[in-house]
Amino acid sequence: MNITASVSIDVPSLAQGVAFYCEAFGFAKRAEPVPGVAVLHGLGLDLCLLEKPAGSAPSPGTSDRRRYERHWTPVHLDFHVDDLRQALERVEALGAKREQVFENPEHGSAAFCCDPFGNGFCLLERRVK
Repeated sequence: MNITASVSIDVPSLAQGVAFYCEAFGFAKRAEPVPGVAVLHGLGLDLCLLEKPAGSAPSPGTSDRRRYERHWTPVHLDFHVDDLRQALERVEALGAKREQVFENPEHGSAAFCCDPFGNGFCLLERRVK
């Protein structure tokens, strides 16, 4: 069996989502197979951005609605970086928000953040031993 995986993220504006993830993490747009969908590639994975309006239902039969202020989900992306401070400055300049930073000089520090659309992600500093 041949299995591959990708990550999909809902965003309220496809253009803004593409700009953020390409500039912040070095993804490149691979395709726009249909209106409202962009496939980015980088870091060894495909990232599919889906333009979905705020207030729309995420699935049939639910009363929940998409919202793009900060929201919680049990799934998030971790980006492993060599220089946490530099990576944090870059993502914040592009609209991400810093939520917490844990300093650990021995093992590498971590920053908990969210993208401009409320989706959480972490920056994890690599430490070479």
